[in-house]
Amino acid sequence: METTSRIDTDGVPGTATAEEEPQEARAARRAVDGYRAATFPWYGLDEAFTGPRWLMQVGTAADGTVQHGATGHGDEPSVKSDGSADKERFAAVITVAASPVRRSGDGTGVLDATTVSSAAWLAGSGLLAYTWPPQMDHTLRDDWLDQQTETAFTLADDLGSAPWTTLSLPVDGVPVEFHYRESEFGWVLAGSAHEGVHIGAYGRGMSAYGLGFAVIKDIETYA
Repeated sequence: METTSRIDTDGVPGTATAEEEPQEARAARRAVDGYRAATFPWYGLDEAFTGPRWLMQVGTAADGTVQHGATGHGDEPSVKSDGSADKERFAAVITVAASPVRRSGDGTGVLDATTVSSAAWLAGSGLLAYTWPPQMDHTLRDDWLDQQTETAFTLADDLGSAPWTTLSLPVDGVPVEFHYRESEFGWVLAGSAHEGVHIGAYGRGMSAYGLGFAVIKDIETYA
């Protein structure tokens, strides 16, 4: 989601205009604006994590309402066919606004409720986006991704069965039970926070067992 924001120069010498602002800076500002448009708090790893933090992307409804988004921690993951991606250490945290079953914005249908399963599904599919078995031919990846994505959806719909287990992790300093599973590609977890949101997370090369989550006080720290 992109929003337009103006630069108020207030006549201060040396302040860049929108035309002079570097393209990369404008893109970063628009990304932050997308997160700021959310009506719910964003979560990330707590202060025990001291590595790099970065923005990923937000997901919006047809009317532009922000419904979920992700923040990254550690190495920015990439899709590589040479197996070197396995050395990356990262964790992505997904925040999903908790919503009941509701009418669509145009009144023509009904939108499903968002639940912990929603967070688990987004986390599972998110991990797959950065996964590519090194022995696989490039032309086969789309078929493989479709198959694995369907599997991730099925798994997210049944959090009470294997391969899911439970894992207690702190959210704003309070222990919360998460659903957790591992695969050859990384790990996925999902649970509920205390601010009307669900939390999903996925990662590789970084253990989930020592993680903690907290409300992001200033999303600018991820820009």
